[in-house]
Amino acid sequence: MKEFDIKVIFGLRLRQLRKEKGLSQEQLMMSTGIHRTYLSEVERGIRNISIVNIYKISSILDVDIMEMFNFKKIDQERI
Repeated sequence: MKEFDIKVIFGLRLRQLRKEKGLSQEQLMMSTGIHRTYLSEVERGIRNISIVNIYKISSILDVDIMEMFNFKKIDQERI
């Protein structure tokens, strides 16, 4: 893996997991109480998300929180 920005990598992983679960940003926002603009900025690597919000999202996506950090599952061409 080449040098990367952890916010961008995390955002790609979040988007991937959200789409795998068939949820829109709007649906995830409604379930977590996290604003859609904030989620969008996290997915684009603009925002630095807190561990509290990562936990909320992992709970709604029904994935182990450590799966949120499984960056090996991201398409390396997108990085």
